[in-house]
Amino acid sequence: MHRLQLMRLSCPIRNICILPILFLSCALAQTPRNQFAPIATALQNKEFEKAVELVRPALKASPGNAQLWAMQGAAYSGEGRKKNALASFRHALKISPEYLPALEGAVQIEFDEGDPGAIPLLERVLRMRPDDSTSHGMLAVLDYQQGNYAAAAEHFEKSGTLFDSKPSALHAYAICLVKLKQFERAAKIFQRTVALNPDDQRERHLLAAIQIMANQPTGALATLQPLLQASTPDAGTLELASRAYEEAKDTSRAVSTLRQAILLDPQNVDLYLDFASISYEHGSFQVGIDVIDDGLGLQPKAAPLYFARGVLYVQLAHYEKAEADFEKAYELDPNQSLSAAAQGLAAAQQNDFDRALAKVQASLARNPNDALLLYLQADILAAKNADPGTPDFQLAMRSAQRAVKLQPTMGVARGVLAKLYLQAGRNQEAVEQCREALKTDPADQTLVYHLIQGLRKTGETKEIPDLLKRLAQLREQASKKERELYRYKLVEGDQP
Repeated sequence: MHRLQLMRLSCPIRNICILPILFLSCALAQTPRNQFAPIATALQNKEFEKAVELVRPALKASPGNAQLWAMQGAAYSGEGRKKNALASFRHALKISPEYLPALEGAVQIEFDEGDPGAIPLLERVLRMRPDDSTSHGMLAVLDYQQGNYAAAAEHFEKSGTLFDSKPSALHAYAICLVKLKQFERAAKIFQRTVALNPDDQRERHLLAAIQIMANQPTGALATLQPLLQASTPDAGTLELASRAYEEAKDTSRAVSTLRQAILLDPQNVDLYLDFASISYEHGSFQVGIDVIDDGLGLQPKAAPLYFARGVLYVQLAHYEKAEADFEKAYELDPNQSLSAAAQGLAAAQQNDFDRALAKVQASLARNPNDALLLYLQADILAAKNADPGTPDFQLAMRSAQRAVKLQPTMGVARGVLAKLYLQAGRNQEAVEQCREALKTDPADQTLVYHLIQGLRKTGETKEIPDLLKRLAQLREQASKKERELYRYKLVEGDQP
């Protein structure tokens, strides 16, 4: 499925100011018998340097006065000295934890910096002013940025009309609802962003994607209609429309729309995968194979296309062709056989297996009997495809064997050991390891594939057709989950 993106809220709504300096100074001045009127007047007149000079002797005389500390914070803030301002506001709050001007001053500075330290201060403000929409709005933003989507959604709702004209905030609100799987509510929120930007194609794509997730394919098609009526709709629009047609049970239009998208963007692997999915769902396996063949003609090294064609070949009982496709897919994408843990570690090292391995080995030097670390070492070394007999291969074998011995129920370690046994020609041992590992994780596609390989090499081929069916089913289930995830994957760093 096309990797549709929802926008990440990145700070354009941080410029909400809950209490500008001018009004803050007024609030500070509105106290009975106020002896600090000259300071307040300087703040009101934006004479911040003068205010700083006036507040210093006053603080020497009354160091325990929270109002003075808050005034100093306002003056520093007006000068742009945010660090000093925050320190002053914080000092005022130590003296008087509920002093509202100091709370508001500290909140504004920390909010502008995206500092989660503003969250407890805002909660304190809301205990005094529970219906303050701006404080709810600020908490919504900060909770969103911290990944607290349930709390953020609640505060977005309580912020009332504060964000009605701010598409970036509405994006964030919709994202929270998508994360909470409240797709219908998310669609309603996103309709407001489209109303604000009716000519923005990307806004319509996002709304249509959410409507499909909310099981509203008719609504998605209505959203896309202005784009579909264009003289040359783009492939992304057509792909979304195809998915909506399929969800609406109009398969013929789904297929024709998807074919049109492929003609416009023949290099897009995801379009062929969508076609394979529709073919699988409706039993048109050969049609799907023919389209995948076209895709492979343009993208001969696209592992997902081999996987997809292998799945379709299994449905036609063309087991040898299916097995050949699976083998080619694993050959093109070795990461398919790398564990999720090792993939994550390598990703953290920017796909640098040498650095990932060095990190694991440094930890192993401190904990040489850690089964997880031993397994990771074996997994990463195995991914480097060292030849049997080389030092790296031997180290991988010893590490995997040691991990299995220390923790026999660690299926992933058995899976790595099975792969190494296959490479070393110890096929029966590989089969045994696969069978044991599948007891722990019967849905592991790589284990099933390695079991097929092992059985083929030992001449025990009776099970292979059933195992190929099992692999095809697991692969299709995984593909469905991936397509669902692509619809609402939240892409970090995307700024509206």
